[in-house]
Amino acid sequence: MKIASLASGSNGNCYYLEEGDDAVLIDAGVSRKQIIERMNRLGLSLSKLRGVFISHEHNDHIHGSDVFARKSGMEIFLTQKTYAAYGRTINGGSVSFFSPGQKVQVGSLCVHPFLKSHDAAQPCSFSVSSADRTVAVMTDIGTHCENVIEHLRRADAVFLESNYDEQMLKTGPYPAHMKRRIASDVGHLSNVQAAALALAHASSRLKHVFLSHLSANNNTPELALRTFMEMIGKRSDLKPEVRIASREKESRVVCL
Repeated sequence: MKIASLASGSNGNCYYLEEGDDAVLIDAGVSRKQIIERMNRLGLSLSKLRGVFISHEHNDHIHGSDVFARKSGMEIFLTQKTYAAYGRTINGGSVSFFSPGQKVQVGSLCVHPFLKSHDAAQPCSFSVSSADRTVAVMTDIGTHCENVIEHLRRADAVFLESNYDEQMLKTGPYPAHMKRRIASDVGHLSNVQAAALALAHASSRLKHVFLSHLSANNNTPELALRTFMEMIGKRSDLKPEVRIASREKESRVVCL
């Protein structure tokens, strides 16, 4: 499998996963133009894309889906509740509904959506598998429910939310209600929570971690990386390659 982050943050999220001649996107929270430009810089072919899976209706995850469908004829996969909460019609491509917990086969890729804890209508994260490799895409998670734990245990690679540093959020400029929302069980994972999740529940098969959805105001790449590495260093059997998924540009392609 080939995987890459094309965008990751509150300004837009999009993750690329490929096996052979088939590829999918998880979320399309930036414009179609940006997605294509970033894919081109990585040498990734638009012709391999078989669909876009939307995790939930927040703008930084669904913003580019309508234009992507209209201009590329792309199939958009989401739940019925997410589509209703989005409140707009996606034209051009086809809209396919999935149910959380039911696997969707897209060419050589098996996409397994599962419910997570976030303040959206029916928020889902995803495991994407092919042959003997599994990649989990887990952002916008207020707390690590059993679904998240189960899928992390199976992952060879993970895009894992590490949204905020607790001290930066506490002392930062956000109003109190927004701070409470971010730190709540339907908000986001902190650096410490993300690292603790991996420390407690990742298996030794986990070889690649993309720390994802970092806040621009309540975190830094250096803090997220240092916190994660210090905490998982407590396990001698867990030695993944860890990188930051950038808010502004694509990551390099990782081959599993």
